[in-house]
Amino acid sequence: MNEKRMNTSISLKGKGSRVCRRCGSHRGLIRQYGLNLCRRCFREVANDLGFKKY
Repeated sequence: MNEKRMNTSISLKGKGSRVCRRCGSHRGLIRQYGLNLCRRCFREVANDLGFKKY
Protein backbone atom coordinates (compact mmCIF):
# COMPACT_ATOMS: atom_id res chain seq x y z
CA MET A 1 0.00 0.00 0.00
CA ASN A 2 2.85 2.43 0.69
CA GLU A 3 4.27 1.78 -2.77
CA LYS A 4 1.05 3.02 -4.37
CA ARG A 5 1.10 6.24 -2.38
CA MET A 6 4.70 7.02 -3.25
CA ASN A 7 4.01 6.84 -6.99
CA THR A 8 0.98 9.11 -7.01
CA SER A 9 1.36 12.79 -7.66
CA ILE A 10 -0.07 15.35 -5.29
CA SER A 11 -3.18 16.96 -6.72
CA LEU A 12 -3.39 20.60 -5.72
CA LYS A 13 -6.72 21.82 -4.47
CA GLY A 14 -7.75 25.11 -2.99
CA LYS A 15 -5.96 28.44 -3.08
CA GLY A 16 -2.52 26.98 -3.78
CA SER A 17 -3.62 25.57 -7.11
CA ARG A 18 -4.71 28.93 -8.57
CA VAL A 19 -2.37 31.76 -9.50
CA CYS A 20 -2.63 35.17 -11.10
CA ARG A 21 -2.05 34.78 -14.82
CA ARG A 22 -0.06 38.04 -14.90
CA CYS A 23 2.26 37.95 -11.89
CA GLY A 24 1.85 34.44 -10.45
CA SER A 25 0.61 35.53 -7.01
CA HIS A 26 -1.72 33.34 -4.95
CA ARG A 27 -3.15 36.19 -2.89
CA GLY A 28 -6.17 38.35 -3.62
CA LEU A 29 -7.20 36.38 -6.70
CA ILE A 30 -10.24 37.51 -8.69
CA ARG A 31 -11.70 34.45 -10.41
CA GLN A 32 -15.03 35.92 -11.46
CA TYR A 33 -15.68 35.81 -15.23
CA GLY A 34 -12.56 33.65 -15.61
CA LEU A 35 -10.23 36.61 -14.99
CA ASN A 36 -7.77 34.80 -12.70
CA LEU A 37 -5.98 38.05 -11.87
CA CYS A 38 -4.86 39.23 -8.45
CA ARG A 39 -6.47 42.44 -7.24
CA ARG A 40 -3.30 44.45 -7.84
CA CYS A 41 -2.96 43.38 -11.47
CA PHE A 42 -6.68 43.85 -11.99
CA ARG A 43 -6.47 47.51 -10.95
CA GLU A 44 -3.73 48.04 -13.55
CA VAL A 45 -5.54 46.44 -16.49
CA ALA A 46 -9.22 47.03 -15.61
CA ASN A 47 -9.71 49.85 -18.13
CA ASP A 48 -8.20 47.76 -20.92
CA LEU A 49 -10.62 44.96 -20.06
CA GLY A 50 -13.62 47.30 -20.25
CA PHE A 51 -14.35 47.84 -16.56
CA LYS A 52 -15.38 51.46 -16.05
CA LYS A 53 -15.13 51.93 -12.28
CA TYR A 54 -11.32 51.85 -12.26
